[in-house]
Amino acid sequence: MLEIFRKWYDRYFFEEESILLLVLLAVALAVLLTIGDILTPVLAAIVLAYLMQGLSAYCVGRGLPQWMGVTVSFLVFVGLFFGFLFLVLPLVWQQAVSLFGELPRMLEQFSGWLSVLPEQYPELITEQQIGEVVSAAQRRAAQLGQSLLSLSLASIPVFVLVLIYAILVPLLVFFFLKDRDKILAWLGGFLPRERPLLTRIWVEMNEQVSNYARGKLIEILIVGAVSYVAFTLLSLNYAELLGLLVGLSVIIPYIGATVVTIPVALIALFQWGIGSEFYTVLFVYLVIQTLDGNVLVPLLFSEAVNLHPVAIILAVLFFGGIWGMWGVFFAIPLATLVKAVINAWPRPIEPTPGL
Repeated sequence: MLEIFRKWYDRYFFEEESILLLVLLAVALAVLLTIGDILTPVLAAIVLAYLMQGLSAYCVGRGLPQWMGVTVSFLVFVGLFFGFLFLVLPLVWQQAVSLFGELPRMLEQFSGWLSVLPEQYPELITEQQIGEVVSAAQRRAAQLGQSLLSLSLASIPVFVLVLIYAILVPLLVFFFLKDRDKILAWLGGFLPRERPLLTRIWVEMNEQVSNYARGKLIEILIVGAVSYVAFTLLSLNYAELLGLLVGLSVIIPYIGATVVTIPVALIALFQWGIGSEFYTVLFVYLVIQTLDGNVLVPLLFSEAVNLHPVAIILAVLFFGGIWGMWGVFFAIPLATLVKAVINAWPRPIEPTPGL
């Protein structure tokens, strides 16, 4: 057994740099698992600065000085950041509260629909089963009410936290944009001078993740805006809330669209019942998802992130399980990192048979 392990070790860890890479990955994973929540604003600022770096590089490529490119990129970020924080977010929160206020009426309507089932299918469904389902739904609604009440009672700490993020994140983004080269040079000083393995991984990661991150941001904005306009034209209730949910659902391929279908269908069902309006909403939503998957995604990403669907689903489950919502958000970039490491990992040259 030890001999087998030694041969495997000699095969894949015959270079010192591969040991260094393994240590760096282990340290990064340990940091995320232990103090990842504390570093959330820093990590968020790094991601946002990474997204805005493309605009800064574009401005510099068009002949603007470096400081002006950073300034333009930062001003665009500030406008988007505070526009979302103080315009979009309060509106979505107001609609979420309004939706919660309608839950009792929806439950009563739901109970009315279920009450006729025992008469139609007495051999399959009983009144006792219907009562248990309704009671479970009412208990869940009561729990949501308590959660909302506790959140409102803790509104001052939440407001202070939002205020800290509103100041800290833009400040960090500015310095990450302004001193990007200095920060990277400082971090590189801790690494060996000769690092071909790390360089190959960095080049592949930088190309694929930057294309993915910026393309995903554009996809979120387009899908969310189109969904909001479509739901508004169809007079669907809570169009802003649903538009935001549909836009954010593209972060998680395959899974996100399936999950968001439930609130879209339920709100349409409780608003109109089974009828032409309900089917129209579902048809429009299906068209949006189809155009997103078959037109928008190929245009934005092409082969930027060439991952198998099974690999994407496994990445979402694994990283989401160890790091919560942040793990879900970064699942595909992290899976791309794993793929880049596997592709760049040094392998011994196998002797040609017969020579």
